[in-house]
Amino acid sequence: MTIKLGYAEGEIWYCEGAEEPEAYQPSPEKCPAGTVPKLLRKVSYVDAPGHEVLMATMLSGAALMDGALLVIAANEKCPQPQTREHFAALDIVGVRNIVIVQNKVDVVTPEQARKNYNEIKEFIRGTWAEKAPIIPVSALHKVNIDVLLMAMEALIPTPKRDPTKPPLMFVARSFDVNKPGTPPDKLKGGVIGGALIQGVLRVGDEIEIRPGVRVEKPGGRVEYVPLITEIVSLRFGNLEVEEAKPGGLLAIGTKLDPSLTKADNLVGNVVGKPGQLPPVVNTLRIEYRLLERVIGTRELLKVQPLRLREPIMLTIGTAVTLGIITRLTKDEVEVVLRRPVVAWKGARVAISRQVLGRWRLIGWGVVKD
Repeated sequence: MTIKLGYAEGEIWYCEGAEEPEAYQPSPEKCPAGTVPKLLRKVSYVDAPGHEVLMATMLSGAALMDGALLVIAANEKCPQPQTREHFAALDIVGVRNIVIVQNKVDVVTPEQARKNYNEIKEFIRGTWAEKAPIIPVSALHKVNIDVLLMAMEALIPTPKRDPTKPPLMFVARSFDVNKPGTPPDKLKGGVIGGALIQGVLRVGDEIEIRPGVRVEKPGGRVEYVPLITEIVSLRFGNLEVEEAKPGGLLAIGTKLDPSLTKADNLVGNVVGKPGQLPPVVNTLRIEYRLLERVIGTRELLKVQPLRLREPIMLTIGTAVTLGIITRLTKDEVEVVLRRPVVAWKGARVAISRQVLGRWRLIGWGVVKD
């Protein structure tokens, strides 16, 4: 099990002259002989861990998604706790473009596959995903991958973006690319990775990273200091570019000291142009809604109302922070944060509380101001 989000790059090709769905392939080499391969789009995949303990990591991944592949194993009863959890997370972050993948059909009988299919249909009945396609596949034997790619192309379109908006990027990874023993004059600056949500970034741009790095002051006081740096490179997977627009997983090479970015030290930050980022806040006022059941437990536990002075965990974009409830009504809550975050009016927030010794998703909300 990993607590890190997994990333992969892929492509969708259309083989002109082939019949559908065989015309949709993950690479030009897969196109049938005599057809002409045409690249439709490049795709970045974020693989969110499924266990309920890792809910915050999963929500961080969902914050970067334009669409989702909800993978359900055909050899397990549906829904599993993590399936309910992922489905609720997609609702929270507003992802509505979804394709359901019924995987591992090669390890069950046709009767078991149909039973599992009907369980999936029952699970999504009456929800926003009721009409989502359910595509049986065998990832091991690469069966129905062409059908899956065709569904992705049809149902998860590239959203329209406004390039005139101030750039805004969620940081989901940060790391040091230098090998041990690299001489000082050969060191490369730190790298930050994530998804550009809006706007455009270019090589040579000056950027700001908020809230920044944690700095301990005399007397035990802690501050978060924003970072200002310059973009020296932009990469989408193996593709290096001079200009980056929203869509795909972006890696930004910077002039930062690599010690600042190593080991995901900057995860949860937001990147943009200096002076154009939303504010860093220590308190949040949230219009909230509780789920009917606690997510992530095998027992269908009813969600109890929030309580004044209760500690809760909030996930905002890729930032995860603890907070204490200081004011509470039936539909609004005010929280003092242990760690500041960048937030803005309308930002979505996931709310978790300690249930049976673990943080469990219990609701969601929208930042009021």
